[in-house]
Amino acid sequence: MEWTLDQDRIFENPLMTDDGRRTIRALSRQNGVNIPSLTGDCFMQAPFWKEEGAKQAKLVSTFQQVLEACGAIDIRFVVVPLVDNGALETREQQRVLEKTLIDFVPLLKEKQLVIVFESDFPPLKLAEFIERLPLELFGLNFDMGNSASLGWDPEEEISIIGSRIFNVHVKDRVLGGTTVPLGQGNVDFSRVFSLLRDIHYPGNLILQTARTSDGTHAATLARYADFVASYVAD
Repeated sequence: MEWTLDQDRIFENPLMTDDGRRTIRALSRQNGVNIPSLTGDCFMQAPFWKEEGAKQAKLVSTFQQVLEACGAIDIRFVVVPLVDNGALETREQQRVLEKTLIDFVPLLKEKQLVIVFESDFPPLKLAEFIERLPLELFGLNFDMGNSASLGWDPEEEISIIGSRIFNVHVKDRVLGGTTVPLGQGNVDFSRVFSLLRDIHYPGNLILQTARTSDGTHAATLARYADFVASYVAD
C-alpha cells in the first residue's frame, strides 16, 4: 500500500512519531502488508519551492524529517506532487526545488530513497526536467487519470518518459480533472496497460481511485482490484 501524508497536523501522523512507526511496522508484519511508497501531499499543500527565508527553511526541515521517517520504515519511493498548489510556475521555483533536492542526495543514498515526481508538465517538458536529475535517485510517478484529464496521448507520454517511471497511480478522470470510478472517465486502460507492458514496467500499481459515497468502501475497492487485474492477468 501507499501511505499518504498531509500537511495538516503532520507531526501527529503515525509516520512521524516513534510510537507510530513501531505500530506501523508491527501491523505490517502482522498483516503481511508492505508500504513501499509515500504520496507527499504535504509537499503539494505547502511547497518549500514557493517560499522564502525562514518559512522556506522550516518547510525544508520538515521535508528532511519526512525522508528520515520514510527510511525508518523501509519506504523507498517518495512521491512529490508538482501539481495543483505544488505546480512549478517559474524557473526560479524549479531552480530552488532542484538545488534543495541535490543537497539531499547524501540522505537519499543513506536511506535508500528515491524521489518520484508527479507533474502536470507536457511529456517533452517533463522529460527535460527529469533528465537534469540523477537517474538512480529521481524518477516519475505516472498517474494515468491525471494524464487523461490533461489530454496527453498515453503512447506519446510513455514513449518519452517510460524509462523514468518508477511508480504508477491507477485512477480514472474526465477532461478537466474530476475523478470518477474506473472505466467511467477518459483513461484508455487497455492501451495504457499495453504500453506499460511494452516498456516492461516492473513497479507497483497503486489504486488512487474515486471513493464511494455510500460507505461500501471494501466492496468498491475489491471491484477496482478486479478491474485492474483483468488488464494485467497476462
